[in-house]
Amino acid sequence: MIMHHPVDVRDFLSGEFIVSSASLSPELLSWALAHLDAEPSRVAVQAVTGDASARRYFRLRHEGGASVMLVDAPPDSQKNADFLSVRRLLADAEIRVPALQAVDLSRGYLLLEDLGDGLLLPRLDARNVDDWYARAGSVLLHFAALPLDSLDLPDYGSPLLLEELSRFSAWFCERLLGLTLSPAEQRLLHELDGLLVGSALAQPRVFVHRDFHSRNLMVLADDSLAVIDFQDAVVGPVTYDLVSLLRDCYLRWPEARVTTWALEHRDRLFAAGLLPQVDDRTWLRWLDWMGLQRHLKVLGTFARLSLRDDKHAYLEDLPRVLCHIEAVLQSHAGDEPAVARFQDWFVRRVLPSARRQHWWCEAGA
Repeated sequence: MIMHHPVDVRDFLSGEFIVSSASLSPELLSWALAHLDAEPSRVAVQAVTGDASARRYFRLRHEGGASVMLVDAPPDSQKNADFLSVRRLLADAEIRVPALQAVDLSRGYLLLEDLGDGLLLPRLDARNVDDWYARAGSVLLHFAALPLDSLDLPDYGSPLLLEELSRFSAWFCERLLGLTLSPAEQRLLHELDGLLVGSALAQPRVFVHRDFHSRNLMVLADDSLAVIDFQDAVVGPVTYDLVSLLRDCYLRWPEARVTTWALEHRDRLFAAGLLPQVDDRTWLRWLDWMGLQRHLKVLGTFARLSLRDDKHAYLEDLPRVLCHIEAVLQSHAGDEPAVARFQDWFVRRVLPSARRQHWWCEAGA
């Protein structure tokens, strides 16, 4: 029988369902079973670790059928229509994404193909990363080949780029580190923001996933890659997804390898007619400054996830993100006065405070 209160595993062990999560609503389960035309005799539902959003994921296994993913995505806070629209766009372009089996937009219920648990992240090591990144680069080529005039997506322009950068001062510096920024310090940050946004807007525009990294790429049974978590897609700078992959917030590679991968991907784009000729210096500067924008945003976003949403695991990744930022600043401090001034402030004010935090770990950096 379906209980009309939050599911508790003890309520179902001797009943019709086997449920291993107390957060699955009976309404979602009933809706899914109706669409699957499944007999409610022996059904197992397992909570699956979700992402940074309010979405919740459950794997449903029932006798006589393949497992599926149930998604509880509150319609007042989640971009469900955007998810469906981008999913169709990518599927039509033969980019592997989860198949859609059923949806109820009014309640935020989705029934999706179960792609398994094979995230790319734990599979990467120094011996195989060249091959995996080449495969991921092929997905990016497909993204770049999508005709812009067919993409009904938001523009990754100044307003959004600046809003993301504002999270660094508001959430990371002030709220998480407890720093009070003076007007002069705010002007210094605004000066760097202008430089980073200008660099982003100077780049060719393509489909941008916005979180194209090793936790959003699934390795399937045939070792091909599928893409998930694409509801925030936009039209934006050509290096954004590339730097999200190569300077992943969850792992770090030697800079020489990153440079090689970045230039190889530029050459593949050019050979495919998807990019005009761009010299090494310009391409690598675009990549570095796009990565700097992204990582400053990530500091603020991860701080916000902890302080506002009680998702504290992301704090463990902050030292690595800070290390990414420090490396780029060191590389470009001699190129631009704004970068040099920001680097001096970052080293004097931000890093010492970060190193005093409970989440700081030199190994993580």
